[in-house]
Amino acid sequence: MALSKSDIEYIAHLAMLDVAEADVPDYQDKLGKIIEFIDELGQANTNEIVPMAHPLAMSQRLRPDVVTDGDERDHFQQNSEATAGGLYIVPKVIE
Repeated sequence: MALSKSDIEYIAHLAMLDVAEADVPDYQDKLGKIIEFIDELGQANTNEIVPMAHPLAMSQRLRPDVVTDGDERDHFQQNSEATAGGLYIVPKVIE
């Protein structure tokens, strides 16, 4: 599938990427190949394939569900730049 320059600009806008004009043809080629590969995967015959929840037919070995060391919040918060009342203070990112 051939992508137009406007397609690349739209995708870059959605991904919040700044794409230089000189790089647009390269992105057109590479993204076009990715879309062609996805189309090729869609043509594979999967009628006899049984859906699975996990690729391995084994159960996971999990640790026992027992109480371990107590609250270590103060220990972990020593590495933080700012905390208040047991919470991490982070810069505001949404106005």
